[in-house]
Amino acid sequence: MSDDSIVKEFVIECLEGLSQLDVDFVTLETAPDDNQILSRIFRNIHSVKGAAGFLAFQKLEALAHAGENVLGRLRDGNLKLTAERTTVLLAMVDAIREMLNQIDQTGKEGDGDYSALVHQLKEIYQVKEDTVIPAPLNAPAVNVESVEKTIAQAQATAVDSNIRVNVEVLDKLMNLVGELVLVRNQLCQSPEKNEDPQLGASYQRLNAITSELQEGIMKTRMQPVDNIFGKFPRIVRDLSSACGKKVHLEVSGRETELDRSVIEAIRDPLTHLIRNAIDHGIEKPDQRIAKGKSQEGTLQLKAYHEGGLVNIDIIDDGNGIDPDRVKNKAIEKGIVSSEEAEKMSELEAVRLIFKPGFSTAEQITNVSGRGVGMDVVKSNIENIGGLVEIDTVLGKGSAFKIKIPLTLAIIPAMIVRSHQNRFAIPMSSLVELLRVEKGQSIEMVHGAPVYRLRGQLLPLLYLDKELKLTQDVSFSKATNIVVLLVGDRHFGLVVDQIHDTQEVVVKPMGKQLKSVNVFSGATILGDGRVCLILDVINLAKRSQIVSEAAQRVERSGQNSHDVLSQEQMLVIAQSPGNGRLAIPFEYVARLEKFERTKTEKLGDRTVIQYRGKILPLISLTEILPERRSPERLEMAGGLPPDPELMDVVVFHHQKGSVGVVVDRIIDIVEQEVKDMSPSSRAGAKGCFILNDRVTEILDVDFIVDRGSLGAKGEVAI
Repeated sequence: MSDDSIVKEFVIECLEGLSQLDVDFVTLETAPDDNQILSRIFRNIHSVKGAAGFLAFQKLEALAHAGENVLGRLRDGNLKLTAERTTVLLAMVDAIREMLNQIDQTGKEGDGDYSALVHQLKEIYQVKEDTVIPAPLNAPAVNVESVEKTIAQAQATAVDSNIRVNVEVLDKLMNLVGELVLVRNQLCQSPEKNEDPQLGASYQRLNAITSELQEGIMKTRMQPVDNIFGKFPRIVRDLSSACGKKVHLEVSGRETELDRSVIEAIRDPLTHLIRNAIDHGIEKPDQRIAKGKSQEGTLQLKAYHEGGLVNIDIIDDGNGIDPDRVKNKAIEKGIVSSEEAEKMSELEAVRLIFKPGFSTAEQITNVSGRGVGMDVVKSNIENIGGLVEIDTVLGKGSAFKIKIPLTLAIIPAMIVRSHQNRFAIPMSSLVELLRVEKGQSIEMVHGAPVYRLRGQLLPLLYLDKELKLTQDVSFSKATNIVVLLVGDRHFGLVVDQIHDTQEVVVKPMGKQLKSVNVFSGATILGDGRVCLILDVINLAKRSQIVSEAAQRVERSGQNSHDVLSQEQMLVIAQSPGNGRLAIPFEYVARLEKFERTKTEKLGDRTVIQYRGKILPLISLTEILPERRSPERLEMAGGLPPDPELMDVVVFHHQKGSVGVVVDRIIDIVEQEVKDMSPSSRAGAKGCFILNDRVTEILDVDFIVDRGSLGAKGEVAI
């Protein structure tokens, strides 16, 4: 092995050992008698000293030797560990890390002067304690020659089970797997594989191997979030000390894994959120006691998988965010006008902290107050397809919830077509798909097209117009809408066609196209053609679909929603016995026609397979039984239900999903509901006069409670 490779190996091993020391020292402050932690710290510094001496790094050896002497006295119980001494030892760790980085880059220790630090360590070592801390009675005597044999054995075991691989090699393998995935996708569209059974079987085998290889390579790039979390105990300790606060950090989910590129992207946002929680959130001890809290604040850091994403929560039990104070600061800094602030809800006001230049700090410190922060946190997280949400209660604390994808290299995407061009939309931004048929209105509010979706106004963006593929927008034909989520706001992207979902390999854009920020990359589809991947965030920003004007549109929608008790969209259906039934449109997901022969029995429930799931069906005759005979029905002019097809209103409700079978769907109207009379039976909220007919209003909560298959409603097949 060459001298360079020996030095490289030395640096890597030392840095790996040091990464644990920050956590160990902070833990040791709360448990100074933990001989196991002290011994581990001592072994790490002892190893650095020995290797540095062998490689003739004299400054590094001298510093490590001074630290080792102090740690030896601490381990033997002859010296007390105090906060001041911990700070000096942590400074030693930082200095060692600094020298190692210099050695890694230049092969030399650098020009740093660490003599003052060495002198401090020597002074601590020479202190004569008035009270000697006895070593634990059952603690075995330390035999340096034997804590070294154990280390050698452990290192040998680690070498047998682990190898270091250059990151560039992993990236190269990832690119090759990406190319293989593209070839697999191309073969998938080949008609020959369906005509030749042997070729079809070979394709299936290739598909399985490719998927397994892709998963394996992805795992090699995955790293536990503890690579970031492990640095935060030290940060929390230093910041709480600097701010004169007491903060206890609780960490869970350290083993949760992410692609290394994602880990690098969230390092700074997480650090800023933690700094923010300590500086702005958690109160000083005397303030907490005055509020009836414990003098020590709690900061929780959690990581967990949910819905194919990784969730990271930063929760503090501090003062929370005061929406009125945020509004006043935003007005003062010219971020919003006083009129706009007055119309904002508390949640909208709190979200102003994400505006560029916003800060509530009264003065600039080394912790905060520079007016750069939360806007960068939000944009950095959104740039990797993530989302950050706030939940805060004044006087109780705040929770910042981050949702991020597992990887950025191969992503699931929805393929859409606009003006003969295909584009990929990352599934992480997609909420739902809509098809607006002719006759269903797309409205104009403040000069912007919107669609009324379940009682709320959804701003629309026409992709072909935004990309300047055409200037004409038609409101007369059927419209395909992809509902997307950017930050905390929804908007609809209008496209010509919606195709299927695929796993696509993200290829970076060429340098000539770097400035076109509405695309985050490109991929190659199964037919060999290039497909551009839409950057949903920048597309929304460029079109100003999430601007203040769009927010006013949404507020218009909310205001109209508040008046829905007076005027609302209603689906009018024929109930048993030629009755009239009004269903609030805000609860309606779809209006469908199902073949009666396709229904099945699940216990005592009638169900149907719907969009890959099991949808429970409930008939109105079960809830609103007919009070008249068939002869009276015919005399009343009612039409009997279709014997082959049934009209079904599909509800998506927070309690579950259910399909309600009606005799027939008559119309969709926007109607002012007034002079409503109470209902005489369960299942109906009341009744009113509509077009000279007594019309009952369906009690959707009652229906869903009766018909859903449980809390989640639909059951996956």
